[in-house]
Order: sequence, then C-alpha cells, then structure tokens
Amino acid sequence: MIDHCGIIVSDFEASKAFYDRAMAALGASLLIIVPAEYTGGVKVGGYGRERPVFWLREGKPHDRQHIAFTANSRAEVDAFHAAALAAGGRDNGAPGLRPHYHSDYYGAFVLDPDGHNIEAVCHKSE
Repeated sequence: MIDHCGIIVSDFEASKAFYDRAMAALGASLLIIVPAEYTGGVKVGGYGRERPVFWLREGKPHDRQHIAFTANSRAEVDAFHAAALAAGGRDNGAPGLRPHYHSDYYGAFVLDPDGHNIEAVCHKSE
C-alpha cells in the first residue's frame, strides 16, 4: 500500500554515501536528485529499483524513523547489513530469524548516520 516514503537527514552527502552502499546490496540505487529550483534549495534524492520509493531530504531531523526494505533473499539481508556497517552504520540487530514476528521473518537492523533504524527483511523460507 505504501507508494513511497522518506526521511529527513542532517547531512545529505553523508547520508547519500551511506545509502548508496546499503541500497546497492538490495539492488537499489539513487535514481534522481531533484533540481534545487523545485525544492527551495534543499537537497532531495530518491532511491529505488525501478522508480524512486525511498527519499532523503536534507533538514533537521526531529524524530528517528524506522524503515524496512524488502530483500529478495536472506543473502540480500546479510549483504545489506555488511554494506551498511562498512558504510559507517551502527549495528542494531545482526541478520537472523525473528520468529516472534513470524516463522520466516529474517531481518537485519542498522542505525544510519542520523540514528534512523533501517532494516532489510526477507519473508521467504530458505
């Protein structure tokens, strides 16, 4: 049901560097930087696989967000976690099953440069 979502980041370039690596592990990339004349000079960019679905907007974050991205396999979850840590993220839950959600819930959690809780999850049994 969600078409797209976004978060506010305090340092667009630092967050872009983090998400460039973390999203690549999920087969996604930065697809668009919105021209400044349409944003009032604020940096805005969108990530996705086929179209932008996850947006970064430079500003002053007030609340930490939780965003979960669908992974196509448990290996993608593992790769996301490793890439996010290598990009400077902080571990917030190593890859593994979370059966308290459901029996096939395999996820990993990292904190991005602003402390947002970013997750990759696979719901397939493997």
